Amino acid sequence: MSSSAEVLTSGLVVIVEPGRAAMGERAAADVAEEVRARLTRQDRVRIVFAAAPSQSEMLAALRIVPGIDWTRVVAFHMDEYIGLDRAAPQRFGRWLKEALFDELPFGEVHLLDPGEDPAAAARAYAALLDEAPIDIVCLGIGANGHLAFNDPPADLDDPEDVRVVTLDRACRQQQVDDGCFDRFDAVPARALTLTVPRLLRADTLCCVVPGASKREAVTRALHGPIDGSCPASALRRHPHCTLYLEPESRPVRG
Repeated sequence: MSSSAEVLTSGLVVIVEPGRAAMGERAAADVAEEVRARLTRQDRVRIVFAAAPSQSEMLAALRIVPGIDWTRVVAFHMDEYIGLDRAAPQRFGRWLKEALFDELPFGEVHLLDPGEDPAAAARAYAALLDEAPIDIVCLGIGANGHLAFNDPPADLDDPEDVRVVTLDRACRQQQVDDGCFDRFDAVPARALTLTVPRLLRADTLCCVVPGASKREAVTRALHGPIDGSCPASALRRHPHCTLYLEPESRPVRG
């Protein structure tokens, strides 16, 4: 099977690669090209990264792409559990440090840490994000259609940039199914997350979605109504979004 591309709306391009490795490599190559282009015309590039097993192939490929001055890249991440010890391997900040941040000489890395006052942490992180435009967001889609930790029914016009949320059962179960936790009760019930509008204010979105467990969510995101019942449907509002799939995650229709 060869790769294919389809322009679904005025701003959403869907690329299907023949497997997870090829999908990750294609997404990483496109992100790298975007970063290089931006570095020719601006001092720094600001990127938000998702932390999830679905992003592993893309991040592994991104670590080895040539020609990027990572000292001019500022990194953020999009969500974090509340209540996990800072040393817990499931912490998204720790996962991204091991997968990417410690492997490249980023100019700045801003970790989202709920601390003792998650609401205050949300406000502080929102202020950091707002210091300059976000150029690129690298994200995925949850099995329940979530973006970051915005579970359905999500507010697609949320007035906040970062907020405290309660995770739904499907979202928490996905963390077990993905092998991140050994049992449901170990998954924290609350988290901090960038909201859907905050994610969509980035100039460019790179959405990497492998696996058969995501097929229904991808189908709803591409072909269902644009509303909070499938937060990922909001990607169709964005003027510059590329969705990277592989055969198991390809939508049922379309």
